[in-house]
Amino acid sequence: MTVSLDSAFDNPQAKRTYVRKLFATIADRYDLITAVLSYGQDQRWKAKLVSIADVRRGERALDLAAGTGDIAIAVAARGAKTIGLDITHRMLQLAHAKSSAASFITGDMTSLPFRSSSFDLVTTGYGLRNVPDLNTAIDEIARVLKPGGRLLSLDFNRPENALVRSVYLAYLTVVGSTLGWILHRDPDTYRYIPASIRRYPGARGVADRLAARGFDHVTVIPLLFGLMSLHLAERAR
Repeated sequence: MTVSLDSAFDNPQAKRTYVRKLFATIADRYDLITAVLSYGQDQRWKAKLVSIADVRRGERALDLAAGTGDIAIAVAARGAKTIGLDITHRMLQLAHAKSSAASFITGDMTSLPFRSSSFDLVTTGYGLRNVPDLNTAIDEIARVLKPGGRLLSLDFNRPENALVRSVYLAYLTVVGSTLGWILHRDPDTYRYIPASIRRYPGARGVADRLAARGFDHVTVIPLLFGLMSLHLAERAR
């Protein structure tokens, strides 16, 4: 089934189908695109996430939407037994080529193939915005975390100020269209990012959902003047 960008957000299955095809298409250019669209700050933000995560040697960690493995590899380097999961197998091939410090498996964030209370730490970079059903993904994260386990999530924010949001999304649309045409001859390829942000509940909305679905001590750290955000939360004991 082919799903267009216009219909990608009609229902969870349409988004799942669209996202799978999109990330299979962009996998080999993923690191380049994240660097460009983060104004060169992507690696610094991921390093901040890992630093705040307070990784302890011997812990079990799960990195969701692992992409090409940056966060999973950094967490593993701090001594955690780390698994990176992503829906796109090609992404994980690239991740494994970078390092064998973490294990990588193909899987869906809304149906995690792990027993309950399996992990001390769950991380994700640009993951929650892309899941077909955000509430289900949060429930699955809560299920696989041990009581007291930590969640850290890095993602684009949806600015609450209408003017800032309009300018931000217009910028991402123009840049995304240009990159999509240059790299794939398809301007819709990276227009998905602003389209997904328009439908995202934003940093505060995600924090509210975490608090309502089994997490305590939910904190939002704004990045890049609030255009990005880092969520920290603890699984209720």
